[in-house]
Amino acid sequence: MKKHLYVAAGLIFHDGKIFAAKRGASPYPYLAHKYEFPGGKIETGESGEEAVKRELYEELALCVNVGGLFAATTFEYPDFIVTLSVYECEMLSEFVLKEHESFAWLSPKDLCAEEWAPADADMIETLKRVFGE
Repeated sequence: MKKHLYVAAGLIFHDGKIFAAKRGASPYPYLAHKYEFPGGKIETGESGEEAVKRELYEELALCVNVGGLFAATTFEYPDFIVTLSVYECEMLSEFVLKEHESFAWLSPKDLCAEEWAPADADMIETLKRVFGE
């Protein structure tokens, strides 16, 4: 039976663009060097909102206000299953890349131009519907 991970990520808007973080090397080739909405695993006893706030600070030294749940999806990778909950976030500080190799600010219409981690790619389809792209 595959391990099931519960992950919370931030959907960060700024000046009409969406923040995308590019992963570095990974033992999972289907995740290496792919874009994602930054975040991480929800720890025991932690809410999704708390996880997003903690993970964005750990990965990006970024302080945020966490808003509502934008959308959630479950995706089965070859090695594990992930349930990804994406929360709208407002930036309260500047950020520093600590774990990602690069980042991009993308307009909704440009989201499909980049290569995304598969679970995050599912979220792109939802964003396209919301923004009518």
